[in-house]
Amino acid sequence: MSVYSKIRSKLSRKLKGYKHDVRYYLGLDKAFYKQARGSRMLIYHGLCQHDHTRFNPIFLTAKTFGAHLKLYKKHCNVVSLDDYYKGNFSDEKFNICLTFDDGFANNYKYVLPLLEKYQIPAAFFITGIANEGYDILWNDFLGIVSKYGPQNITYKNRQYYKGKYDLYYAADSSITLKDQLRATGFAEKADMMKMLYPLVPFKNEEQHTDYWLQLTTEQIKQMAASLYVTIGAHGYYHNDLAQISTNDAFNEMLHVKQYLEELIKKPVTSLAFPYGSYNQQVVNDAKRAGYKKLLAMDFYNDSDGQDETMRERLTVSPFISPVNQLHATITCKYD
Repeated sequence: MSVYSKIRSKLSRKLKGYKHDVRYYLGLDKAFYKQARGSRMLIYHGLCQHDHTRFNPIFLTAKTFGAHLKLYKKHCNVVSLDDYYKGNFSDEKFNICLTFDDGFANNYKYVLPLLEKYQIPAAFFITGIANEGYDILWNDFLGIVSKYGPQNITYKNRQYYKGKYDLYYAADSSITLKDQLRATGFAEKADMMKMLYPLVPFKNEEQHTDYWLQLTTEQIKQMAASLYVTIGAHGYYHNDLAQISTNDAFNEMLHVKQYLEELIKKPVTSLAFPYGSYNQQVVNDAKRAGYKKLLAMDFYNDSDGQDETMRERLTVSPFISPVNQLHATITCKYD
């Protein structure tokens, strides 16, 4: 695509976005929202106060999320994860279920108060990383180092240079350090965090903690006590369950379930696959570990939709207005 084509495409998307906003605030889309029916499960991740795309493209500001909830409250029927699986839906409104992946501490700080304010339920998928003494997920750590680290690094006697999207690429191949590590177990990722942290000692900057800090065990317990919160699992180490060994993947799914159940004193029967990555063996082993609800992003196979434990989810966009997000949620399409 040429530069001019890209510019035209970007402008076209912006104009469509403005169109939805204008129509909504002029009251021209009342029939669309009133007549909307069906259901959708949404994926959120983290919230912050400002500069929501500073470290990654998955955060929203707390103000924007509050605007989402206000629109959902007005136009939708928001249901819990259990009710979504049971099909306890309204026949008079569009039904949605809110989920949060990755277990950021900002979920406790910003999301929980907003859920309680609007009396809206949500499910939170959390790892066991806090139980191992870590306060950050490995991929968030690498993302921060990749963004603010030097142009070239040496990691385990291999040279890497900063390329597209600020990712580190191996000088002797096209593989990124992120993809290389994603296929490994946690021991390799722990070594990476120990070795690369001196390049960007970001933990010294307290104002940045909203972007990476994980929930503490006490915060997880307090969230689980809320009437509006369901706690689910997100792998123990946030490894790609489809890329590590079958035995390690099963042990991770079982271990995080046991850890969370002991922590919150409630059954944990739902699992969101980290990165949305799974295969049939992972699905089978998740069921063997005791999970009844398995959440993906996009299904990999047509047959996955026939599995009563599986559900697809739509990832919320941080680049569009709340009105445009509501429109995309209903249509399952980003213009």
